[in-house]
Amino acid sequence: MPKEDYIETIPVGPLGIISLKGCSNLGSTVEDYIVDWRNGRNNEHTSTLAFSGYQRESYHVDVKCPRFGSGEAKCTITSTVRGLDLYILVDVSNYSITYNMNGYVNHMSPDDHYQDLKRVIQACAGKAHRITVIMPFLYEGRQHKRAGRESLDCAVALQELIHMGVDSIITFDAHDPRVQNAIPLNNFDTIMPTYQFIKGILKNVPDIKMNADNMMIISPDEGAMNRAVYFAGVLGVDVGMFYKRRDYATVVNGKNPIVAHEYLGRKLDGKDVIIVDDMISSGESMLDVANELKKRNAGRIFVASTFGLFTDGLDKFDKAYEDGLIHKVITTNLVYQTPELLSRPYYISADMSKYVALIIDKLNHDSSISELLSPTERIKKILKKYNQI
Repeated sequence: MPKEDYIETIPVGPLGIISLKGCSNLGSTVEDYIVDWRNGRNNEHTSTLAFSGYQRESYHVDVKCPRFGSGEAKCTITSTVRGLDLYILVDVSNYSITYNMNGYVNHMSPDDHYQDLKRVIQACAGKAHRITVIMPFLYEGRQHKRAGRESLDCAVALQELIHMGVDSIITFDAHDPRVQNAIPLNNFDTIMPTYQFIKGILKNVPDIKMNADNMMIISPDEGAMNRAVYFAGVLGVDVGMFYKRRDYATVVNGKNPIVAHEYLGRKLDGKDVIIVDDMISSGESMLDVANELKKRNAGRIFVASTFGLFTDGLDKFDKAYEDGLIHKVITTNLVYQTPELLSRPYYISADMSKYVALIIDKLNHDSSISELLSPTERIKKILKKYNQI
């Protein structure tokens, strides 16, 4: 049970949790944590009117988003949401959910998930006391800035949600957190899973030594440098970076191909290395960086990424593991994980469900989550627990 100095404050309203189709497993685990915590509390105020509905066996609000044969859809909420402090969880990257359209089986795209999210908000129709959207993988987060005549999908999506009545948006490791400038007067939080990465590696690699003599943190490109600097700062280790030199005269599959990875940093000299980034898409960039690190005498290579999408499958990572190129790959359970991924010997799943539950529990009490946004003290405690300090 977490430190509970915040439960003396009155909840904003009765808690309600909606987990959309692609996020049902995470939502169920999150709810179990909150039910367990709240039913174990013997606070003198829990029996008062202000805490009405505080201790329940379930905070789940059932929603259905059926589709017609044409592929169109609607949302129906089967219980009341009036006055609830509502939290909607959505995984826009979950392609495993399917629906029928004109006799064909379609896999849900990020656009489909986003439309279902808007349908849920519409179905609430202003009845909920407050609506918070928890969208771990930010919809169109990579389409956040304009180069030429391009759409600004992420910024427009954020503005659209706010205009529909959403009070707060919580995401994890946004590709570029500056996208919050699209909604400067509303709450937008991006949370880093650094603590869970460190905890996962310490639990699964007993002989790891997280100190300046034995480890380095590597940013695979300039965009991930902020993540790497924080990671290195809390561990007290050095940081290195790769610069992606691209061929801007050529476009392949909508992007400029990488010509070479240029390394900026100190010598590795057999040190263990953690490559830190926000997502593994196809994985080519990560494996190219790992190859370059091995050429520079790196020791074991760990790949830590918030979102493991693996859009080209796992074959490349299987071969990299067999060849001794990578030692472990760690990603979170904030997005869909295939059974094949979970069965891989090199894979570590960083469980974020307790963290999400703590965020919801604290926000329902209108309490600060600053310690969750920057978990430096938590990281120091777990490093001390595993004798890394």
